[in-house]
Amino acid sequence: MLDTTLPATADRPAIVLPGGKLLLNGELAEPRHAQGTIDAIDPATGERIMAFPACSAADVDVAVKAAQSCFESREWRAMRPLDRGRLLENLALLVEEKREELAALESLDSGKLLFVTRNVDLQFTIDGLRYFAGWASKINGEYVTHNPLMPEDAIYRAYTQRRPIGVIGGITPWNFPIGQAIQKIAPAIAFGCTVVLKPSEESSLTTMRLGELIAEAGFPAGAVNIVTGTGAEAGAALVDHPLVRKIAFTGSTATGQHILAASAKTMKRVTLELGGKSPTIVLADADLERAIPGAAAAIYSNSGQICTAGSRLLIEAPVYDAVMEGVAQIADSMKLGSPFASDTQVGPLISARQHERVSSLVEAGVREGARTVAGGQRPDKAGWYYRPTLLADVADDMTVMREEIFGPVVCATRIEDRAQIVKQANNTPYGLAASIWTTDLDSAHVLAERLDAGTVWLNTHNVLDLAMPFGGSKLSGLGREFGTEAVHAFTEPKAVCMRLEGVDRFG
Repeated sequence: MLDTTLPATADRPAIVLPGGKLLLNGELAEPRHAQGTIDAIDPATGERIMAFPACSAADVDVAVKAAQSCFESREWRAMRPLDRGRLLENLALLVEEKREELAALESLDSGKLLFVTRNVDLQFTIDGLRYFAGWASKINGEYVTHNPLMPEDAIYRAYTQRRPIGVIGGITPWNFPIGQAIQKIAPAIAFGCTVVLKPSEESSLTTMRLGELIAEAGFPAGAVNIVTGTGAEAGAALVDHPLVRKIAFTGSTATGQHILAASAKTMKRVTLELGGKSPTIVLADADLERAIPGAAAAIYSNSGQICTAGSRLLIEAPVYDAVMEGVAQIADSMKLGSPFASDTQVGPLISARQHERVSSLVEAGVREGARTVAGGQRPDKAGWYYRPTLLADVADDMTVMREEIFGPVVCATRIEDRAQIVKQANNTPYGLAASIWTTDLDSAHVLAERLDAGTVWLNTHNVLDLAMPFGGSKLSGLGREFGTEAVHAFTEPKAVCMRLEGVDRFG
């Protein structure tokens, strides 16, 4: 596993691969207890890219102890918040310098369109580093007016501090690898924690390359550690480790539930950003020239592999036929192809397993009575592609309407009575996001308040801002990330109360 550059082909540029070593206690090294390797697979072709280490529980233990040692060190405790922010800025500059290289690697490993990885994922990564770099020096406590339960002839003063939680175990998904890595690392470092990060085994390469840049950026040894491997081995070891004080996880609801249960043994704090079955609501007064492409983009972007994807399309009856026709036309016209081609609109799904899941769920929906209006099958080409799909006549109790598909599949429902919109939108075990398309300002705000969703978009979808809290309710998770909520996610309050000797002798 030496440094390698894949040569350019007709379909893609030359791509710099990571060197195959991991960031452990400030050094790039091969884990000593790895249980073999895992193949990184190009989802656009099904071909092997390279192998990377499958870390064991013993490797995770080494990484966690390095993070704990750094957290307890005088150097880390004495580091000025401004200087922690400078570390993140140093990394931002390196990521910015390697932007094209990292974008190409991300597209190769995850199948995401190069236009997206360059202009969305890498921009989010750079912005995230700088956003939290600015937060590092702005953590404040409070002065508390103290009234003791037993009044006495003495003076009390009390205040609170925000203290870093400790070692953070970050576990990231395969759909936004480098952006999610920074979503865990940047606030943790800004607020004084240390990190052990495990990326998804489906897309680990950009996180490994990020580890190389972190080593170059001058982070103290152990501040950030990266382990690769399976969730069953490396992920479980991170969740179970007694020195890890918090798990920050983004991924499936089933895995999040397992993490929550396992964390109870050591009373770990958790932030769980999980699945969704988000409604896209098109009201009769919507501007259809915006709403139709907006609804299509809400589900077909990134091949539907977005937790906030608008996978349930709820359309008021007067515009139902027009919206269905418009979304179907867009779905049928979208070009599937290489993530590196400038005219590609839909890339592959992440893996053969995910492709099988999407196919099986669509087939189940058709068996249960759903009607395929567009797509519904894979194209005749190499790689794990699936055509953008629109299903009609979908009932609430159908599998495709209840389960998160995580593919380019949207289930449409005609809404005959506006009074049923809230009930219909909230009739899901998830509560991550929603979008409302309307020209009526009153309807937009009243409906937004009634929806069980952590984020509601009005006349747009999938627009994120680092200053806005992000997370969901119900089976969509616990806690929030981004914005001021990140302060609470990575710190805990400490109350300090002191009794001043004597009484006020100054009159």
